[in-house]
Amino acid sequence: MATSNTKIIFAKIPESYPEAGEHMVIKKDEIDLKAEIPQGAILLKTLCLSVDPYMRGRMRDVSIKSYSPAFPLGEPMNGHAMSKVIKSNNDKFKVGDVVYGMTPFAEYNLIPENFTNYFEVRNEAKTSGVPITNYIGILGMPGMTAYVGLMKFGRPKKGESLYVSAASGAVGQLVGQIGKILGLHVVGSAGSDEKVAYLKELGFDGAFNYKTQDTREAFKEFLPNGIDIYFENVGGKMLEDVIAHANKFARIVCCGMISQYNKKNPDPIHNLMQIVAKSLELRGFIVSDSPEMEEPFRKEVTKWIQDGQIKYRESVVEGIDQTPQALIDVLRGKNFGKQVVKIADL
Repeated sequence: MATSNTKIIFAKIPESYPEAGEHMVIKKDEIDLKAEIPQGAILLKTLCLSVDPYMRGRMRDVSIKSYSPAFPLGEPMNGHAMSKVIKSNNDKFKVGDVVYGMTPFAEYNLIPENFTNYFEVRNEAKTSGVPITNYIGILGMPGMTAYVGLMKFGRPKKGESLYVSAASGAVGQLVGQIGKILGLHVVGSAGSDEKVAYLKELGFDGAFNYKTQDTREAFKEFLPNGIDIYFENVGGKMLEDVIAHANKFARIVCCGMISQYNKKNPDPIHNLMQIVAKSLELRGFIVSDSPEMEEPFRKEVTKWIQDGQIKYRESVVEGIDQTPQALIDVLRGKNFGKQVVKIADL
């Protein structure tokens, strides 16, 4: 007997913001969960999946190369997920195992043997007391992005000033809290008064709404001694304003530039000569290039969570049908914290 298996299909390349029903469509499919599976394969039931800003960059022609492969047209989109093994023909995985990895956006996925190496058993999720959605957020790729960016490339020193844009998001909220643990003066910006209030709850030394307060004026108020580390999530004029206010030898850690993702003509930066004049360091990074940081990241951040030193806010929608709108909300800044889609209980 067939079981319903809803999928999210990438249907059309967007020129601006993607739309549900046009660029991402819901496909109702079926799967026989009792059928035999090939040697070495595993059958997964998706528990929760992650939608993230970088996915907008994957909505392009497959001929355009980048650090993350394009979504093939007519095929399910994919991303990081926590799943449960419901059938296994592979000695490395047992029925009931909870696994983390990149899966197609579908309720059930048959993973061939040659792709199973990309999945990691995370059975500690059953007993840690940490919400399972955290494993695709603070303890997943976004969390490690925050940790690697700040620790490895920001090279923080106690007493320095750290500014974080998109500071209430999946990555930014963790960057700021790690900064406080390390003894930095931390300031963040966000796009609503509610998000600014949340940053203050987290212990940020200062926070402002970039939509209602001029960035350069906010820097004078909250960062009177300049900026030593900037964790860049926005791009455009924000980056230009940071360069103008940065201290000599400041580190600008470029994680993302969400203000530019849906523009045909990205905004220019007019003061790049200041990189030379101030001996600034601009460093882009892709988190997967730093596998050596994974063990210390998990160890330290898990302890900080358990000790109550770090809080983490998520926007959770229920049902795989909500995935397209959830991603659109991320790109438009309507979500609050890490956006996840919950599909099934553990």
